[in-house]
Amino acid sequence: MTTPSQTVGPFFGFALPYAGDWELVPEGHPGAVTITGRVLDGAGEPVPDALLELWTGEPGDRAALGRGGAGVSGGSGVSGFGRCGTAPDGSYRFRLAPPSRPYAALLVFARGLLKPVRTRVYLADAPDPLLDSLDPARRATLLARPEGHDVYRFDVRLQGEEETVFLEF
Repeated sequence: MTTPSQTVGPFFGFALPYAGDWELVPEGHPGAVTITGRVLDGAGEPVPDALLELWTGEPGDRAALGRGGAGVSGGSGVSGFGRCGTAPDGSYRFRLAPPSRPYAALLVFARGLLKPVRTRVYLADAPDPLLDSLDPARRATLLARPEGHDVYRFDVRLQGEEETVFLEF
């Protein structure tokens, strides 16, 4: 008999955060963008204790994984992986180089979830097989909105009418 997954946390604040965890590139990196937003529950209330992991699919990803996911690759200060816990208002942020593919992958760990949920963050509304398969309202939940020079907003809604599109693998 298989034992089902169970949620016992969140305990993310104890061991998973690390210095600079949200910085995939250093400050001043050419072309760097910031993705900021909030994680919200079904009632639109902030989730203050979620943990997000962002993957850009860049060459530094494997090097970062080899060190337990932390740090940067090859001394360049660039990584394809970042982790960020949410603040009391549900906010988070990541600084990264724009991904070479049309999106960055995002995992969300939060209370009440037996397993993380997976989604994508698109910085532009461009032709893409996943985006093209969605109706406009659902498509919009995957698109980060520009909010100034090199800043994008991407809110994650875990439930409700405007729930973010989550992917199943």
